[in-house]
Amino acid sequence: MPIAPSLPPKPVSKVWRPELTRLPEITPARRLARELLRGLIRFLLFCFTRLEISGLENLPEKGPALLVMNHLGDADALIMIAFFPFFPEYLGTIDLYDYPGLGLLMRAYGVIWVHRGQPDRRALRAALEGLQAGKFIGIAPEGRESLSGALEEGTEGVAFLALKAGVPLVPVTLTGTANTRLYANMKRLRRTAVSMRVGKPFVLPAQTQGRGALHETTRFIMETLARQLPPEYRGVYSYVDQSEGLFTKSC
Repeated sequence: MPIAPSLPPKPVSKVWRPELTRLPEITPARRLARELLRGLIRFLLFCFTRLEISGLENLPEKGPALLVMNHLGDADALIMIAFFPFFPEYLGTIDLYDYPGLGLLMRAYGVIWVHRGQPDRRALRAALEGLQAGKFIGIAPEGRESLSGALEEGTEGVAFLALKAGVPLVPVTLTGTANTRLYANMKRLRRTAVSMRVGKPFVLPAQTQGRGALHETTRFIMETLARQLPPEYRGVYSYVDQSEGLFTKSC
């Protein structure tokens, strides 16, 4: 079982703006914005990273699916936008809505704004709506960028979505994208070695239903991510190894 290191508690959003939480409408202007952002991101990644990508063949040809990912830094979602054959719909913290620069880009792309650390039913409904419409929903179960540089304990929002929607989950793991490392190298005009690995989609077993389902499902998801990561990135799930999980199965 995970043993959390001595880290600050998970963040709670400082603002409450539920009227902004919805599944983004994909207008012609937003489609154009996404295409332009993809091109810009690819250029920046080429300039500032030595990127290794594996497992793109594991991505389903069509949704719905939950893209579950570890979260080390700002570049995590950007790499997925740049190189996935579709545009994921992401859950993003409402605290960034008015953040200079980044907030503008997130509004242009369109995200499902979520209030972290609060029972945000609107965000969950919007994500479920997206899954029902056949979309790919990207979510980081840790609920924040890792403070330790490795996996922190997962939160239960993704488990709720997975159990409620009954859709496949696609594990996506990244290394080398921690902000402190990436931005420091960018200032020195150095390229940073980063990687993204897409694992095989999996579905949850029937025995994760009932009492304790959210806790067990969260653990299964996080252990799946841990198995795709090098040992130094597994964090509180360092007890897992590369062997197959007992409670998940490939689609």
